[in-house]
Amino acid sequence: MEYTTLGDTGMTVSRICLGCMSFGTSDWREWVLDEEAGTELIERALDLGINFFDTANMYSRGESERILGDALAGRKDEQVIATKGYFQMDDSDPNSGGLSRKAIEQQLDASRERLGVDTIDLYQIHRWDDETPIETTMRALDDAVRREKVRYIGASSMWTHQLAKSRHTSDRHGLEQFMTMQNHYNLLYREEEREMLPYCENQGLAVIPWSPLARGYLTRPHEESETTARGQADSHARDHPYFDGGGREINERVQQIAEDEGATMAQIGLSWLLEKDWVTAPIVGTTSIEHLEEAVEALDITLSGSDMEFLEEPYEPLPVSGHS
Repeated sequence: MEYTTLGDTGMTVSRICLGCMSFGTSDWREWVLDEEAGTELIERALDLGINFFDTANMYSRGESERILGDALAGRKDEQVIATKGYFQMDDSDPNSGGLSRKAIEQQLDASRERLGVDTIDLYQIHRWDDETPIETTMRALDDAVRREKVRYIGASSMWTHQLAKSRHTSDRHGLEQFMTMQNHYNLLYREEEREMLPYCENQGLAVIPWSPLARGYLTRPHEESETTARGQADSHARDHPYFDGGGREINERVQQIAEDEGATMAQIGLSWLLEKDWVTAPIVGTTSIEHLEEAVEALDITLSGSDMEFLEEPYEPLPVSGHS
């Protein structure tokens, strides 16, 4: 395993972050692993040297957090645990979502209880809340840090001007700042390179991309993209423009490089991300121990400059995707 520093937090994290969206209950989404299988995968991640885990309160309505917390019992001090809040947790309670002080305080405490920790290493807002002034949100998050419920705070997919506004608000009022950006970024979706990634690099924010393998579209040939259980059931994957703007040709070029390197397509997709200086640790979600092991092995692959250019050349501008 390779390790790096999480932006300006000073915390050391593995270069692969295990995404925990796939742990919980199939009642939430068909492809999700149950507790036994999820725990087995977390155990293997620990064996491989992964110390960075990302979940969210909305994943299986809290079950992902509980499974992660139970699996790490007795070893949490050595791990970096990240979770997120924003989406509504109770359909009958409109205050169970959003970024008001009430929602943040209540949902943060619920996450801490499910994870079995007094302090969450990284607490992230899952999306931007248009209904709540950013100063209100930042003051609530600052209080959470001061009360030692959270060590650091981070953000997820939003417009760059919104992230800049949040940091300006924190500067103006002497509040904790977002230290990380969890954004939508992969070889098939590179719109973040226009503003967000240069901004994060300039400001010293860690970048931990979600969907680094385009919800599996970078792991197999285009014609096989819906052959897996997740590919057939994950309607959210079709919400993203992965095969627009040259995407299919990029998929074919990933196949070609994989064959040349004796690697899997997934390893090439991850290696491309890991070559990017502004990427701290891609968040890899998987339901397979074999695929987790392959992801870690991607750290040993080095793509040449010509390989990078070959993979990137077909890309065309795409509509912004993932902010909601």
